[in-house]
Amino acid sequence: MSESTQLKARTRSDYPFFLSYRTRWSDNDQYSHINNSIYYHYFDSVVNTYLITHCNLTPPHGEQIGLVVSSFCHFFAPLAFPSILDLGLRVSKLGKSSVAYEIGVFEEGKDQPSAVGGYTHVFVENKSRKSAAISTRTREGLERLLRPEPQMPQSKL
Repeated sequence: MSESTQLKARTRSDYPFFLSYRTRWSDNDQYSHINNSIYYHYFDSVVNTYLITHCNLTPPHGEQIGLVVSSFCHFFAPLAFPSILDLGLRVSKLGKSSVAYEIGVFEEGKDQPSAVGGYTHVFVENKSRKSAAISTRTREGLERLLRPEPQMPQSKL
């Protein structure tokens, strides 16, 4: 099964944290749907809301910050203003100093995502920007969202 097919098959139950988000008129582009670049604003909103409210992160004055080192998004159905969205968040991989997030973008009341994307944060010391192990409090919060990908059975020849 391709990555895109797996992501399209996600449902609300795959995401342990949700943030309701009201779209804005300015989110639409000239084609009357939400512009692809706006999805990354949504991703930042749900991730940073979670980090601030559940992981004790205090940007920009805290000891650590997360820097984005990679990102992705798969689009499955168009959305447009004035939709209300439910942004689902999960952690797919948690390392010593990095975390991979996945965000499901759901139109309110729908169980299938209109888009699934995410990014990887590498945590660094705020002042020096040197890589740092994720703090204990932040790690504890992120572990509550950890949902690793199920291993696909290998066929026997």
